[in-house]
Amino acid sequence: MKKTNEIPKIPAEKFRFVGDENRLHDRKFDTKEVSYLADAFGRFCKNKSSVVAAIIILLLVLYAMLVPIFCETNYSKSLTDTTYLQYTKLLPKSSLFTNMGLNFWDGASEQTLGEANFQALQAIGVETGYDVVKGEVTTSTDEKGKVTYTSRVDSYISNGFVYMTLTPQEYESIQQWQLENGKQVIYPAITDKSQTDANIWYETNKKGVPQLDKEGNFQNIYRDSGNDGEYDSLRIEGDPGLENPEAEDRYRYATITGDSNNVSYKCRIFKYTYFMYRYGAEPSFLLGTNALGQDILTRLASGARFSFVLAICVSAINLFIGAMYGAIEGYYGGAVDMVMERIVDVLARIPFMVVATLFQLHLAKKVGVVPSLFFAFILTGWIGMAATTRMQFYRFKGQEYVLAARTLGAKDRRIMFRHIFPNSLGTIVTTSVLVIPSVIFSESSLTYLGIVNLESSTMTSVGTMLANGRQFLSSYPHIILFPSIFISLLMISFNLFGNGLRDAFNPSLRGVEE
Repeated sequence: MKKTNEIPKIPAEKFRFVGDENRLHDRKFDTKEVSYLADAFGRFCKNKSSVVAAIIILLLVLYAMLVPIFCETNYSKSLTDTTYLQYTKLLPKSSLFTNMGLNFWDGASEQTLGEANFQALQAIGVETGYDVVKGEVTTSTDEKGKVTYTSRVDSYISNGFVYMTLTPQEYESIQQWQLENGKQVIYPAITDKSQTDANIWYETNKKGVPQLDKEGNFQNIYRDSGNDGEYDSLRIEGDPGLENPEAEDRYRYATITGDSNNVSYKCRIFKYTYFMYRYGAEPSFLLGTNALGQDILTRLASGARFSFVLAICVSAINLFIGAMYGAIEGYYGGAVDMVMERIVDVLARIPFMVVATLFQLHLAKKVGVVPSLFFAFILTGWIGMAATTRMQFYRFKGQEYVLAARTLGAKDRRIMFRHIFPNSLGTIVTTSVLVIPSVIFSESSLTYLGIVNLESSTMTSVGTMLANGRQFLSSYPHIILFPSIFISLLMISFNLFGNGLRDAFNPSLRGVEE
């Protein structure tokens, strides 16, 4: 068959003119311009778990920052009172549940007690008029005839009494408060001077078991030096009780000590009403108190604030050092990278626990516990950030847009931080955010193990509270429960939050519909 190069002829009737209205052309974008941060924020909000985690972190941060400020005058700041009066290991109590009459979060717990201990608690209620035992009491007898009582015991009332030595001004102030409020703070002294337990105001045998009378009532051992059946009371000049002995005289019980120039009054103080006198409200601690009698709510907030500040500062410094170091390694490579990596290898082989321990043993004596802990985190903490940045620079420095920028005459600094670094930002930001919970967890581990001691009247940390509460895990679990919940929420939330940031700051996901 003969080949031909002739162009086939197309009939004219197959052609038609196209009007200008159907002409194709580029159209103007109708959408608004979106910045890098706005686009990242929009993609972050699509990740529901990360948003919830961010809200939880925000609430924890607000709790750590605001509670110590608003509770600045809270009684937990007065370490002298709390230690002396022993408001220790009080259970969590909420006025809301107490007023509703619910057996939940009311400062009470179910206890099984022997006869002597149960009667001792009842004696506090008989003397003060406040019910120590709540609800029904269940009794049981074993094979040996030993009786036990099971009931809910109010930890606030069962705290009982304490001996206090007051100045004349303090004594008169309490007397005035008693008269105005109709509540008794000072109670009669006891006869037996060898009896150091202020809670025992009744006759007992040698084993401490209360000796009840024939009618089953407690027999008091209040001081009665006149043997007239009246309890000794202190009468002061100007006392309204002098004119009306039946009115307020029952409130004035004390033992005078000291000389005429330095008079003091030794009194039996009911801790529950004394708290009301000092702080203007009934004792009610939402998260209870610890073994030192300090409010867990404010102590945990104070410890969390310290942990947050330490972790954020460490993360920011490690981010700066690691990003600069890793950027230089990854961008220049070759001999520069080899030398810098050998330095990293040496530092990376030093165990953090050893560094922290040595710093606490030697450096802490010169600069203090907190600065030495801070230096321990900084010494090797930036290595992980440097490795992440180095890897990202090796990944992106050979891309076409980097070659184009270099061809157009861009300097190394501009290429590093204008073209490569923004593309690495997603991974770097995620790593820096995850440093925060890592630092908090490491600090908690160090304090929990006793390597670092951050406990004082004005400062604590979450790890310190965990360490102090571990011995009460079975008896008073609330002391360690709330710090544990706090750090658990923090770790989980930061991991979810970091994953959301990683996806949001990844430029390759721009415009991708999920």
